[in-house]
Amino acid sequence: MKLILVGKAAAGKDFLKTRLSSRGFKAGVSHTTRPPRDTEVDGKDYHFVTENQFKEMIVGAEFIEYMEFNGWYYGQTEIDLNSADVMIMSKDGLDMLPKKYRNQCMVLYLDPPRITRVERLEHRNDINDSIMRRMDTDDEQFKNFRDYDLRVRNDDF
Repeated sequence: MKLILVGKAAAGKDFLKTRLSSRGFKAGVSHTTRPPRDTEVDGKDYHFVTENQFKEMIVGAEFIEYMEFNGWYYGQTEIDLNSADVMIMSKDGLDMLPKKYRNQCMVLYLDPPRITRVERLEHRNDINDSIMRRMDTDDEQFKNFRDYDLRVRNDDF
C-alpha cells in the first residue's frame, strides 16, 4: 500500500513526506518544469526537467498522470510511483491517476485551517505566485473533493 499526500498549497505535504521519510518510508520523487526553490534538491524533492524534456516524456507515454499548473508541468511516472511508499500528488493528478494505481494507494487529504496555510505561504516568499491567487484557486479546486481515504484537519498532524 502506498500513501499519497494531497492538499492545498501550504497544507504540509512536504513536511509530512519528510517526517514519514525519517521514519523509514521511501519518499517518491515526481517530475516538474518549475524552477527549484532555494531549499530544493534535484532528484530529492523533484526531478527538475525542462519543458521540452517533459513534453518528450508525455509523447513517450512515460507519465501515469501529469498536469499543468500555473504555467509549470508536474507528473508521476510509473517508476516514480512504484519506487515509493509515500508520494505527493495534486488533486488534478489524483483525478487522472488510472484506477489500477489508485486502488494500490491510501490518499491522505491534508486540510489544515486556512489561516495556517496563509501564514505558511507568507513565510515561503514565493515570488512565482501570489498568496491570494493560490488560496482562491485551491478553494475552487478542492470545493467538492471526496477522493480521499483519510482527511487530516489539524495543522500539526
